[in-house]
Amino acid sequence: MKISLIEARDLSEAWFLCLRKVLTEGYEYKIDRGSYAGQRRKELDFVIVQVRNPGTRPLIPDVPQGVPPPSTMEYIESYLPYLMTAHKAEGEQYTYGQYLEEQIPKVIKMYKEDGYNTNQAYMTVGDERSISLSDPPCLRGIDTRVRDGRLNFIVYFRSWDLWAGFPSNLAAIQLLKEYMASEIGVGDGEIIALSKGLHLYQYSWGLAEAAAGMG
Repeated sequence: MKISLIEARDLSEAWFLCLRKVLTEGYEYKIDRGSYAGQRRKELDFVIVQVRNPGTRPLIPDVPQGVPPPSTMEYIESYLPYLMTAHKAEGEQYTYGQYLEEQIPKVIKMYKEDGYNTNQAYMTVGDERSISLSDPPCLRGIDTRVRDGRLNFIVYFRSWDLWAGFPSNLAAIQLLKEYMASEIGVGDGEIIALSKGLHLYQYSWGLAEAAAGMG
């Protein structure tokens, strides 16, 4: 397996760099099981995306004229409860928030009461029943590290839709990080995102090429 390392200034640059990497180096295959089974996607074997200043606004990519934006701030704001609370809409199998809601204040309390030098401030998503879901959670964990007075997130996605997921996921996770940093009393740090399944579905290949200026 090939490990891809992407270093970016902000979330927008990270997305554009990932688009080009997946389009030019992604492994193309037919999906046997999961979302869009029977269709094709391009995917990186394993990717590490280091975003130095994820709080730089705007949090969502500024795509070229004529290309539909992959997300909007209005959507991000509506997505935040899905990330931070246990509320589920009708028909939803799970939300990330059902796993994270009780862990967020515990991590904040841990840092405030016990200090910053710990490896235990990890928030997990999913449980032993998740593998039986028709669509198990894509985000599986948010690890944290306070270093040099800043809160950093290390996040892992087992599978990650670069077009329809990446921009919204990371923007919302960044807002969560800013909230937690404020509550802890530290600055806002980096996001390091990892995935063994960063991909583009075939329907989005043309859109991705246009957005990345490769069309």
